Amino acid sequence: MVQSSSATRIAAELRQLVAGLRAGARLPSTREIVTRFGASPVTVQQAVRMLVREGLVESRPGAGTFVRHAQPAPRADYGWQTAALGPVRSDAGFVGSTLQTVGPDVMALHSGYPVDDLLPVRAVQAALARAARSRSAIDRPPASGLPELCAWFAGEVAEATRSGGAAPTASDVLVMPGGQSALSSIFRALARPGEAIVMESPSYCGAIAAARQAGLTVVPVPRDPSGDGVDPLVLTEAFERSRARLFYAMPQVANPTGESWSASRAEELLDVVRSNGAFLVEDDWAHDFVLETPVRPLSAQDASGHVVYVRSLTKSVSPAVRIAAVIARGPARTRIQTDRVVDGLYVSGVLQTAALEVVSAPGWSAHLRRMHEQLRARRDALAGLVTELLPAETLTSVPRGGLNLWLRLPSGVDSDAFVAACARERVLISPGREWFPAEPPGAFVRVNYSGPDPARFEEAVRVMADVLAGGGAAGAGAAGAAG
Repeated sequence: MVQSSSATRIAAELRQLVAGLRAGARLPSTREIVTRFGASPVTVQQAVRMLVREGLVESRPGAGTFVRHAQPAPRADYGWQTAALGPVRSDAGFVGSTLQTVGPDVMALHSGYPVDDLLPVRAVQAALARAARSRSAIDRPPASGLPELCAWFAGEVAEATRSGGAAPTASDVLVMPGGQSALSSIFRALARPGEAIVMESPSYCGAIAAARQAGLTVVPVPRDPSGDGVDPLVLTEAFERSRARLFYAMPQVANPTGESWSASRAEELLDVVRSNGAFLVEDDWAHDFVLETPVRPLSAQDASGHVVYVRSLTKSVSPAVRIAAVIARGPARTRIQTDRVVDGLYVSGVLQTAALEVVSAPGWSAHLRRMHEQLRARRDALAGLVTELLPAETLTSVPRGGLNLWLRLPSGVDSDAFVAACARERVLISPGREWFPAEPPGAFVRVNYSGPDPARFEEAVRVMADVLAGGGAAGAGAAGAAG
């Protein structure tokens, strides 16, 4: 039944009256309300019924209408889910430090995304607007991705192909809704629950979580002390011991350490992968952020399908444009595509069209050059302050690109306590333990130099220095050192 405008107006005024009364108070009688508003009894009854349905008042026959007592919220018991769901497959806490919301006047060195100043904001906005007016806003794109975008991703790797290499084609490419989703599909498609996956340690926290969510056992292998990837003998032993079929790694500017493999080490490790009949999942997350050397994906050196390559545009184009690509060959590609289709059918055509417009525009190369200049200045500024103000050897290395510095804290410092103490002083950083598949061998933190307000780098590093000097981050023996 449609309420009259008079009933709606009377109900609005009665709500204000009820708001000022205590629970159990009696409302004026229908006659009094009729007189007050000059309305008919039917209209007043309609207004009162509206309040009854909203749970604000209750009518007691023969007594009147009264303000309802506030009902206590029912206390739900979800205990039954403990047995129904079983053990946790992955810890959702891996997003805790990098995606936490920033309050006012906070020095944010924790995020994994560049600030707007480093992104092609206007180009993205214009591309999204045009894509929304195109057929992309209506048509269903191919499951593997828009052919033009697939060709662009393939061409990017083909440019790095050396003599004797294996340039991919558009038919080898699968478009994904972001790098995190790509890793999840790869892990589910190429390994079965209960199997092992070998990972460099430390490694990307999202990959660790995705592997565990897929039911895989993560087998960590330490990086060589020289910073040049993993010792081939250690990797060989890990394969033999675990019988893993997957090795996840970031050969270029690893997250979080910033280290990169040399060409000779890359060939050695790829030979180990081949000899074990395994896959190397090459995460080229920093492709657009490499500052010092040309990017040469290992996928361009692999003709037999041992390398499964992942590249995302989300960090370099926009966090809102979750577009990535997987390059895979043979049955592996088919299995990854099947997982993608079952999981989400296809990736938004609007986002694909907008991403393609941005990265294929004439201004993209110029934007990358400007971004590299700014990132290099930010990196050098923050690295210089860390070297100057924090204890010796805190900075593990100056990375050849990426977005982060990897810091090792002095012996006896608890990294979680250090991070918490810095947060109390409004400096946000990422605790190192999130980046290790097993117990950390020391106390580490990751700081991001691509966030807002680089003018406050010195202020932030001085806060870190004061926390260390004040002893507020000291741990208890080995437990503190593990961080």
